[in-house]
Parts: sequence; C-alpha cells; structure tokens
Amino acid sequence: MRYLFLHQNFPGQFLHTSSILADRGNEVVAVSQRGRRVHPRIKSLQYKSPPPEPGIHPFVRTFEAAVRNGEAVAEICSELKKNGLVPDLVVGHTGWGETLFIKDVWPGTPLLGYFEYYYRYASSDVTFDPEFPPTARDPWRIRGMNAPIQLALEAADVGVTPTEWQRSLFPPSQGGDLQVLHEGIDAEAAQPVDYSEIALGSGIRLTSGDPVITFSARNLEPYRGFHVFMRALARLQQRNPDAQAVIVGSDGVSYGRRPTGYATYRDQMLTELRGQLDLSRIHFTGPLPYRQYINLLQVSSAHVYLTYPFVLSWSLLEAMAIGCVIIGSRTGPVEEVIEDGHNGLLVDFFDVEALARQLDYAVRYRSSLRELRRQARQTILDRYDLRRVCLPAQLKLYDKMATRTRPPIHQRRATRGRDNAESTI
Repeated sequence: MRYLFLHQNFPGQFLHTSSILADRGNEVVAVSQRGRRVHPRIKSLQYKSPPPEPGIHPFVRTFEAAVRNGEAVAEICSELKKNGLVPDLVVGHTGWGETLFIKDVWPGTPLLGYFEYYYRYASSDVTFDPEFPPTARDPWRIRGMNAPIQLALEAADVGVTPTEWQRSLFPPSQGGDLQVLHEGIDAEAAQPVDYSEIALGSGIRLTSGDPVITFSARNLEPYRGFHVFMRALARLQQRNPDAQAVIVGSDGVSYGRRPTGYATYRDQMLTELRGQLDLSRIHFTGPLPYRQYINLLQVSSAHVYLTYPFVLSWSLLEAMAIGCVIIGSRTGPVEEVIEDGHNGLLVDFFDVEALARQLDYAVRYRSSLRELRRQARQTILDRYDLRRVCLPAQLKLYDKMATRTRPPIHQRRATRGRDNAESTI
C-alpha cells in the first residue's frame, strides 16, 4: 500500500502511525516544511511556502497563508503523480492548508483530515481571560481564521479530531461528521517507578521523596496558565518552605498575544512577584529531552496543568500515564479527562489561593494519594493507550479508507436523510 502524510511539522500526530506503516513494508511519503527524515523507510520531502503578498488584509492572512501552503504542497504532489505515485490514502493535518488542493491532484484517493481546532469568539479561549481581553475586531478576525478549515472539511473524505471537547467546537452540521480519535500516549515509555531522581542543570538533585512541583508547557504563556501558576507558587512558598518547583518550557509564545512591555511572560511574572519568590527553589529548565522530561515527572509530587478552553496538551496525558498527582484547571478540555477527586484534582483556573492550597496538600500528603495516582494512569490505559487503544483504531481506519471508496464529508451530509448511509467509515 502507498500512504502520503501531510503535516507542516511532520511527524507531529502521525509519528507512530507513519512509522508502523513503514515498518510493515508499505511505501510511505511525507511532505512538510522541515522535510526532516524521521524513519529510514519514510521518504521525506520539503515544501517551501511562497512569501505573503504585501498589503494582505489582516483578517485573511491565515487564509492566504493556508492557500500558499496548499499550493506548494499541491505542486510537489503533482510532481509525485507525474512520477507514478498514486497513494492509496492521504493523511493530513488541516490546520495550515496542506490538504486544500489534494483532491485536485488525486480525485480518487481517499483523504483523511486531522482537525485540531475550530476557532470561536464566544465561550472560547479568546474571551476566557479578563486579564487579556479581546479587541473589538477579534470576532471578525476569527471568522477569517476558520475559512481554510471549512474548505478542508469539504475536501476530506473522513475527518478525525482528538477529543470530544474539540469536536464540540465545530458547528453541529460539521462536528457530527468528525470521529473522535486520539493519537495516543505511549504508556510504556511514560510509566510510574518506585523511585527516581534527577539532576538539574543548576546542580541540584531531586528525588521522588522530595516535595517537587512540576509545571510544563511548550512556551510559558497565559494560555497554559503560567501567570496563574506563578502567583500560586508565591503563596505556596509561604506555606511550605521545602517545596521545590521545576518549570519546563521555552520563553516564546505559541498561542495568544505577546506580552506588553516585557520580552517574555517569565520576565513579566518575575517582575510582578519580585520579593515574593524564593528563586533558589524555582528551577527553569527550558525544553527537556523526552527521557529527561519523563524522569522529571516520575520525581514529581504534584503536576500542574492549567489551560484556557483550548487544545488539550499531550503533557497532561503523559503526566497521568506516569501516575502524577494532577492539579488541573476546571476547564472543558481538562474536565473531559479528569474527574475531581477520582483521578486528579481540579481548581478554578483563576483561583490562585485554591491552587496554592491544593499544591500544599499534594506535597504534604503524597503518600495518601496513591489511589488518585493509580486512577490517573488507569484512565490513560483505558482511553488513550497508544498500543492497546489508539494505534489499533487508527490503523483500522486507515485500512478501511485505503480499501474502500466513500463520498467526501460534504456529499454525505447532503444525502443524509435521503438514505441510511453511514456518516463516517
């Protein structure tokens, strides 16, 4: 069989599926902006998006960028077609436009679209945090951001999204056509141990017997509650003179606006909390290699995961797989996974005092929270385990799509009610 994967930052969510398909002897090709080789049997090609045209209206910049990406990918795919490649299945992340014109290159090839997010203004990340209020023009800008997603929905034969909460963001006429299928967590790589220790770059060594608070995000920013965590940390340090905090992440901005008047949100919070923090007990590591990161979570007494109503991070599920005591925000994406008091602890996103109290409780009474830890891991094993749950489901879907011809989503939607055909494979 022949498989083509499209992802701006391949492999992304397709790491395990693309690798196992290649291991099984299938022909696998990947197109991305990086073009990096991630598997000896996967042919990786790089596309370069043309520069943006000057004078583009700000509300259509996302759409224009998606079209440029889609055009560049379609040109590469057209060359592949000339050289004889006809994939049995194309799998693509739809967030950056790579899938937009694939059906014009291979009309008869099934297209599986990975739909990560549908932007909303009300009851969403944009209006969630009063500390960073939206502008009057944000509703108009957000509508423009959904334009390429709408076209990707029309093009896809089948669409998947990783969580029920993320599916709920899509309009009812479209969300019902998306299957919830998480890419999975490697619960063998991320698992609890009886004892662990880690040496940090600062020279300090921490063990699983120490009161260690962990916090991680790709970037330390408000979308992942960094500002709330730092304020709670100041209060925790007043309560608990022994607690150590290890903070993993870069100083850039993945989501939302950049800080005003400061180079980074870390600078902003350290300035705001000057004199309230014992910096000798706070360790900023930057990004960590995966194995070292897992090692850190195995040391953790309590792991904090806060998020706006937004895409759920792998980091939360990895921490649960390890059996961390999770203290999470009572927001939709987290509540889908964590039941307060059963497999984790929930606090209001903005309640700094409640977060500090829960952190103090978790580090002081770690030994009494074994059942909470066990249930956290069990949740991953039951619902998100890569090898037993998610990967088999993904490969089953791939096989069905590659061997059966189905009408695309928009055609199935149009015929719904006239017949009893299934809405998805």
